[in-house]
Amino acid sequence: MSQLSHLNRNGEAHMVDVSGKPDTARIAIARSQVNLTPSIVTAITDDNLPKGDLYATVRIAGIQAAKKTSDLIPLCHPLPLSKITVDIELQGSCLVITAICKTTGKTGVEMEALTAASVAALTVYDMCKGLDKGMVIGQTKLLEKTGGKSGNWRSEDYIID
Repeated sequence: MSQLSHLNRNGEAHMVDVSGKPDTARIAIARSQVNLTPSIVTAITDDNLPKGDLYATVRIAGIQAAKKTSDLIPLCHPLPLSKITVDIELQGSCLVITAICKTTGKTGVEMEALTAASVAALTVYDMCKGLDKGMVIGQTKLLEKTGGKSGNWRSEDYIID
């Protein structure tokens, strides 16, 4: 048997059978960052973006993305998400997006949290590109995950407030 769970003994990609795994509570937290130009920071601060409410649109985009993860990532299982939170915070010239996904199920929600944060960052770009295309979508990373066979994990640089 291959050590890579998504490959069968012939080396072919397949979806992992999780039917024998117990349901456990699972949480994943991911973050994306968008480095903004001064003109975009001003427009956000003044609530003067041509496409409307940045925060509401980005939050909804992240939530929708988490729900569609299995449609986007080929070998992801569709999950019954019980909670999705997308928080957006302007920190200087950086917009920090934090996504939290929760479920009780047989497989983790890391991909859903990462997808939510990533699509939210892309939505920031889409909402602001008319003002300045010089934004940079930066680091997207998993901050923490809990539950499941592999247990809990936290990024070394993730500090809980």
